[in-house]
Amino acid sequence: MPFLVKYPAFSKSWLHAYGLIFVGAILIAAGYVFFITPHKIVPGGVYGISIVIHHSFGTPVGLIALFFNIPLTLIGLKVLGPRFGAKTITGFLLTSGFMDGMSWFFGGEALIPDDPLLSAIYGGAIIGVGVGLFFKAKATCGGTDVMAMMLGKWTGRPLGQLMMLVDSSIVLLGTIAFSDWSIPLYSLIAIFVMGKTIDAVLEGFHVAKVAFIISEHHAVLCQKITRDYKRGATLIEATGLFNGSDRKVIFVVLNRREITLLKEFIRDVDPKAFMVSLNASEILGRGFRSLKEKLEK
Repeated sequence: MPFLVKYPAFSKSWLHAYGLIFVGAILIAAGYVFFITPHKIVPGGVYGISIVIHHSFGTPVGLIALFFNIPLTLIGLKVLGPRFGAKTITGFLLTSGFMDGMSWFFGGEALIPDDPLLSAIYGGAIIGVGVGLFFKAKATCGGTDVMAMMLGKWTGRPLGQLMMLVDSSIVLLGTIAFSDWSIPLYSLIAIFVMGKTIDAVLEGFHVAKVAFIISEHHAVLCQKITRDYKRGATLIEATGLFNGSDRKVIFVVLNRREITLLKEFIRDVDPKAFMVSLNASEILGRGFRSLKEKLEK
């Protein structure tokens, strides 16, 4: 079962994973109950469909989501193989339970009743943290993710495109059902904030910079990087495309402050230098976060 990550029951890793799922389920439920559902925002997924049905027929959102999640997961197990383990099932069971429990206990009233835009932002961020914790626990949220995976197997289309197609169809369904053209905008804002928050939870807020530098004074630049910034760098042998001349390309990873200082130094040493600077969402290795620490956490 190559897609499942299993831990010995009640081991430290097992308790950590299920603790993340428990907290994640509470956050996802709170995001929907207090911010998303009351304003009829439909951010895709099984819960988006459940919100449409809830406002149309008065059914509990969590129970309807469970009604969709269980058969989708069972079908996914048959079509895709063992990709969905006990953690995923526990996750959507807890989320549905917390969602309906909070709705019953607190009455399902929005915390910000007169501002759907702010609710979309708050809801997307809180749900994003919860989903990010699910992913950290090596679990998924099931639902339309499973549907997109099955469509991907049958059609051969990229998974990202299919997930966007499925979620967009659900947003459109909500727009038609509620006859409100503000819904797509609020829903897209919630989806965007959710995605950015998930990335932040998984990768952190520390954005490093990757730089490629071509300069005749590469030795001076390498000395500056290793001596003053205490960073390693790699010299890559290259050949210029137009004149066929040999070049040396410096490859280096620095934080944002260091890259700014390096640009100023390059300007003084070699104003004709060629430099490309890119954002790196995650750097693992010496001088940065270790791969071991990343996997353990």
